[in-house]
Amino acid sequence: MLKNKNIILGVCGSIAAYKSAFLVRLLVKAGANVKVILTPDGANFITPLTLATLSKNPVYTQYFEEDTGVWSNHVELGLWADLILIAPISANTLAKLATGICDNLLTAVYLSAKCPVYVAPAMDLDMWKHETTQHNIQQISSFGNVIIHPGKGELASGLYGEGRMPEPEEIASFLEDRIKQGMPLNGKKVLVTAGPTYEAIDPVRFIGNHSSGKMGFALADEFANLGAEVTLIAGPTAQQSTNALKRVDVISAEDMLKACISAFADSDITVMCAAVADYRPKVVASQKIKKQADDLTLELEKTADILATLGKEKKSGQILVGFALETHDEENYAKGKLEKKNLDLVVLNSLNDKGAGFKSDTNKITIFNKALEKTVFEMKSKTEVAKDICTAILKMIK
Repeated sequence: MLKNKNIILGVCGSIAAYKSAFLVRLLVKAGANVKVILTPDGANFITPLTLATLSKNPVYTQYFEEDTGVWSNHVELGLWADLILIAPISANTLAKLATGICDNLLTAVYLSAKCPVYVAPAMDLDMWKHETTQHNIQQISSFGNVIIHPGKGELASGLYGEGRMPEPEEIASFLEDRIKQGMPLNGKKVLVTAGPTYEAIDPVRFIGNHSSGKMGFALADEFANLGAEVTLIAGPTAQQSTNALKRVDVISAEDMLKACISAFADSDITVMCAAVADYRPKVVASQKIKKQADDLTLELEKTADILATLGKEKKSGQILVGFALETHDEENYAKGKLEKKNLDLVVLNSLNDKGAGFKSDTNKITIFNKALEKTVFEMKSKTEVAKDICTAILKMIK
């Protein structure tokens, strides 16, 4: 959820500022782009060098650096951010946000920002419980800011009680959960298939196809980016997902059928992008077939039609999407698959389009819905094509 998010981390004057180093590292490891704004009081507890090294970005401390002549544009910083996290936020800065006081770079960026703002207070027990502090908490909450409430524990003063900034892992998890809650597919389970299947001839040979799995993996990643819980069933492929999802590796069409049946009943959305073999050898040799005769005849039999099987099992409310890769009479074949296999959408690829199809990083698709209405898309990267397909599915949910 934090991947590629632009995050401004504000660090204020508190002993808890030492935790900010660990927090920066966690955010960067999660794939976020982090820029740190360190208040003058915060610099008494942790150095800019530490935070700059971990964030891989210069640390901002004031509007104008006299030594370098660099001006920090608070408006640009505020607009750059996807979210602002102030952790720790001191009682002093908390009061400034509540009243609109703008006397340092952090408060100026806060007033310029259009994005969500999260604050993690850290202070002594009596300061936290003071009526003024609690009033300020209510005030900034009324502005739409999100409070990451302090935990209980031993405080720097020696007292025991509320006021401890949550641990960095707790803060990162809190951010991910909040971001996911706002995602359009939060709470939805999605099943995606990808790649080819290999049908054994003997222990060393197989019948297969040229599918790389790129389109299916792009779809799985996009669904995950939209907040879905994704199960990816992948045939033999070198592709790797960039998101946390459940991956099930299979080899044959029979393997993929079993895996799909196991996952389908619980799936809200299923997208069958894999290039499943239509035929397999009727008999698989137990030992390697030697090259002796001038020719070799293989008797083939049909594999199970996974898409049609799932179409028969589909329940009300489930969305089933299929792919049609064709070389001629493309639209008629795609529409026929849509109707015969009880699909909600079918995505048509044509091998006649240069740059589309197997192994390519680009694709050109046409989508048909149940009403046989078609939407034609231009050639795009498979990442962008995945977004187009997900958008079409989201329209069905809304």
